[in-house]
Amino acid sequence: MNISRPLSRPATTAGSTIPPQLSGGPDDAVPILLVDDQPANLDALEASLAQSGCQFVLARSADEALLALLDQDFAAIVLDVMMPGMSGFELSTMIKRRERTKQVPILFLTARMLDKQDEIRGYQVGAVDYLTKPLDPQILRAKIAVFIELFRKRRALSRMNLELQRQIAERQRMSDALQRSNAELEQRVGERTAALAESARRKDEFIATLAHELRNPLSALRTATEALHLKASDNADVQSLQGVFERQIRQLTRLTNDLLDVSRITRDKLALQRTRVAVWDVIECAMETVRPLLEKRSQTVNVVVPSESVFVDGDQARLSQVISNLLDNASRYSADGARVDLTAVISGPHVLIKVADKGEGIERELMSRIFELFVQGRETPHTAEGGLGIGLPLARRLTEMHGGTLTGYSAGPGRGSEFVVQLPILGVLGERPKARDEADVKAALPIPSQRVLIVEDNRDTAAMMDLMLQEWGQETRVAHDGDKALEIASDFQPQVVLLDVGLPNLHGYEVARRLRLQSWAQNTFVIAITGWGLEQDRQSQSAGIDVRLLKPVDPDALRKLLASRP
Repeated sequence: MNISRPLSRPATTAGSTIPPQLSGGPDDAVPILLVDDQPANLDALEASLAQSGCQFVLARSADEALLALLDQDFAAIVLDVMMPGMSGFELSTMIKRRERTKQVPILFLTARMLDKQDEIRGYQVGAVDYLTKPLDPQILRAKIAVFIELFRKRRALSRMNLELQRQIAERQRMSDALQRSNAELEQRVGERTAALAESARRKDEFIATLAHELRNPLSALRTATEALHLKASDNADVQSLQGVFERQIRQLTRLTNDLLDVSRITRDKLALQRTRVAVWDVIECAMETVRPLLEKRSQTVNVVVPSESVFVDGDQARLSQVISNLLDNASRYSADGARVDLTAVISGPHVLIKVADKGEGIERELMSRIFELFVQGRETPHTAEGGLGIGLPLARRLTEMHGGTLTGYSAGPGRGSEFVVQLPILGVLGERPKARDEADVKAALPIPSQRVLIVEDNRDTAAMMDLMLQEWGQETRVAHDGDKALEIASDFQPQVVLLDVGLPNLHGYEVARRLRLQSWAQNTFVIAITGWGLEQDRQSQSAGIDVRLLKPVDPDALRKLLASRP
């Protein structure tokens, strides 16, 4: 059986123009399916709807109508009831069974009045209305216009929905791309952060290792300087050279200590040994530290402090380090023969310790960065031997660890500077005790002759320590490793052991533990010597260490220990 294709053509009327709001573009034309087996009826329907702006598809049989419905969607179907073959009712039933076409409105055409049953049947199979032939064009146009408007709104809504879906998809694509970019950025930031952290860790480890390694040669030089002083005490030239060595070694020691402290602070490894501390003791200790530099430059410090004893809760060594750093800084940036003012005043619940000079001063643009690591003022002839730019940052951090503040002020280049340490007061008592003369202290502490075992793997340091102790009247033996130390100790039975912690093969703490197992060593005074710092160390306590000293060993501190040991 041959099935002809339905005819499709736009609505036009000879000699007339379809209004733009009705016709629109080709994509905006509203399709209407006209189904009738009589060509004349199709022509009449087309003529009646010519100005509706629709696109008509003409079908002369049910088969042609079904083919048309497979090709496209329609705003409405005008369907003749009585057709040969498949009736309009049957065709309508098939149309309503398809999901795609069941919502298309159907207008039935009939040439006769239907009985009640046929009318009901038509509505049951999907008809929305009936039109009776001959058609009234106005009624037809009015009814079709309703379906045209509904179709356009549905089509517009569908287009909006498609556009919305497209936008949603585009936004999702952009969101996915943004998430990927964020993930990549976070990964790069994470990798960069990890790399920076690793770089900082290696830098801190390098600084700590450098400071530690510097202590070994410094220890030998410091001890050799003291031995030189003892060996040639009557030779003025040698004593002059010894003074140069001692001053430079003190400077190197100070720089090394600052380096190690900065490394500890950046790694959060610095711990305070807090006790009730007198402010005067802090100042006195700081003055003793910087005295060699002041004497070399013929400078003086004018000290003004309260007559009462002012106490703070702090680590005396660290607070003295803060003040000595400020005094050192004031000395280096002042001329030879200059005066530095150091004052302490009570201000409410705080004590203010001020260090002021009339030296080089600080540029305004540098003032905001003066407490940053490795930042220094301009170099002058007096600062040629200067520092590393870590004294002030270290002093501020140590002050903050005590719950205080450190601030600086300068009126500009050539107008001096002032630094103020503010600390919470723990208490104020009566008149402070007078300072003891250092010569009197030394004279009051003679060193008894004792058996001293020196355990040190650095042979230069060991030799100089041995020479110095012999000059002090001590009986000595030397071991360069832990096993040899235990062997010598079993025969020598030393009363004092100067024990380097970082020994090869057998660690210094293990040497101390094994010594303590001997009955004769229960009262032996064990002094551990370390290059890594003096923070609390449970290992040293469990090993039986009595005292720990930091390299390079201060001869005066060692002398006092030997003179006053239990």
